[in-house]
Amino acid sequence: MLQSSLAPPSHLHCTNLYSVPSLPPLCSLPLSFSSSSLSFGRRRCRRLSFGVHVDTHFSINPEPKGLRVSCAISEPLKVMISGAPASGKGTQCEMIVQKFGLVHISTGDLLRSEVSSGSEIGNKAKEYMDTGRLVPDEVVIMMVTARISQEDAKEKGWLLDGFPRTFAQAQSLEKLKIRPDVYIVLDVPDQILIDRCVGRRVDPVTGKIYHLKFFPSENEEIKARLVTRSDDTEEKVKSRLEIYKKNAEAILSTYSTIMNKVDGNHSKDEVFKPIDSLLSKMQQDKENMMKLEKSIRASERLSNLASSSQENWRGIPTRLNNIPHSREIRTYFYDDVLQATQRAVNDGRTRLKVEINIPELNPEMDVYRIGTLMELVRVLALSFADDGKHVKVCVQGSMGEGALAGMPLQLAGTRKILEFMDWGDYGAKGTFINIGSIGSKEVEEQDDLFILVAPQNAVGNCIIDDLKAMTDAAGNRPVILVNPRLKDLPGSSGIMQTMGRDKRLEYAASFENCYFFRLLYYAGTQYPIMGAIRMSYPYRYELYKRVDESFGKEKYIILSTSSARPNIDEINDAFLGKPRSEAKKATGFWGFLSGIL
Repeated sequence: MLQSSLAPPSHLHCTNLYSVPSLPPLCSLPLSFSSSSLSFGRRRCRRLSFGVHVDTHFSINPEPKGLRVSCAISEPLKVMISGAPASGKGTQCEMIVQKFGLVHISTGDLLRSEVSSGSEIGNKAKEYMDTGRLVPDEVVIMMVTARISQEDAKEKGWLLDGFPRTFAQAQSLEKLKIRPDVYIVLDVPDQILIDRCVGRRVDPVTGKIYHLKFFPSENEEIKARLVTRSDDTEEKVKSRLEIYKKNAEAILSTYSTIMNKVDGNHSKDEVFKPIDSLLSKMQQDKENMMKLEKSIRASERLSNLASSSQENWRGIPTRLNNIPHSREIRTYFYDDVLQATQRAVNDGRTRLKVEINIPELNPEMDVYRIGTLMELVRVLALSFADDGKHVKVCVQGSMGEGALAGMPLQLAGTRKILEFMDWGDYGAKGTFINIGSIGSKEVEEQDDLFILVAPQNAVGNCIIDDLKAMTDAAGNRPVILVNPRLKDLPGSSGIMQTMGRDKRLEYAASFENCYFFRLLYYAGTQYPIMGAIRMSYPYRYELYKRVDESFGKEKYIILSTSSARPNIDEINDAFLGKPRSEAKKATGFWGFLSGIL
């Protein structure tokens, strides 16, 4: 019986655990390696904007691995807002800050803050204010620049309120490369503005602002003490409007391409609706652009590493029946799986499966090690977390009732192992990585990707229904099955839950292989290894034959490649040297080889 499994080169020099691209199709030249030539160095994942730092040198008692998280998700919003006196600009600023968390920057507030703090800029401004002179543009620009440069404004974004007011101020900001994403102008008819100002009243006790028509006082006592601001006369309001219009016209040329006028002659909530819609779209566009740029950088990195990998990759490691596997061999397979999986996810594939059947990951062999499977899952999860993705690692729970209650023996204790294994010193688990079960209830809004650990049917218990509910809930988010065993089995009383057999098989087949590796043996044996099959997305399936050499060495030579997984007849024909066009029926000695499924 031939069981397929492709092994990585015995001699590897990989640079980056999660970013090394999947290995390209091997050439048809013989590849020879001895087990003594295996050489792996310590590798670390690079730090991205999310700063995930993973030490990928795994062991049974692993050294601490780090996940460093700094949440700079995307470039924040930068907004300018302008409006005439009584246009409602202050109210809209409050609503923008509350919704989008921007840092509100008002030059009036800045001046008062700098003066009261006694800063160097504040003292300069105070000299002019004390003598009744206007504070020069260069001083105001210094204050604005200093405030925008502070960490909270850089992290959260900023809302510049009513500034710049003149063409010179706007040009100064341009020279300093301080430019908003959008320039919002609140547009209100002059007569409405005049009515708003002339009818405005201030409570000298509380400082609260009322309006005789639009927002009257709560009672007669408050009404009796209200006063009119000295600049809220019709004559002065008209003068202020003329100054505002002149300044607004002057700076229009600087921001005309990013200006958005908003009708301010409505209630505050109605005015905010188009502003909310505009800023929400801009914020989403920024996030999408960041993802695109990140994807381009990742593709370039993968492309560069693919070229390097193609030159350096040597073939399949030897002595794969030596148990336990060496750390170098396990790490090779972790890398190989990760490279293929990341390529598939980057290409937008959403229903994926990894099938790797080396002895330590083959539950049909007595050398099966659950720890090796858990390390593989950890590599995948930490590496995707390093890309800023929120990963849900899922293990099926107990299923069935009565005598059929329980879970597959292969998965017994898996959830506990995942909960207590080392996920690094920087809080990967619980932030970017969470542990869950299989089912629709486990799908949460923040989850970006799901890794399902060896989902499988058992007699009396079918995981397919829960699995389908979960993938339906996940939508277009990637779901990766690691070593699934979804062969159809009889259910309790011979009935397999809600889906018919054809539908179950159709659903199980909807997951495409992003990685496949299986060793080939004679039928009914697990020794010696006859060859291997390997597929690493997006490349073809590769069929290898193992050949013994002198002095206890061995090598793997490639026999054929194909777009689909070869069946047993195709494997036999390749081993016999028959052209693929000949009859597929296996005969003679090689008829002892059985199917790989």
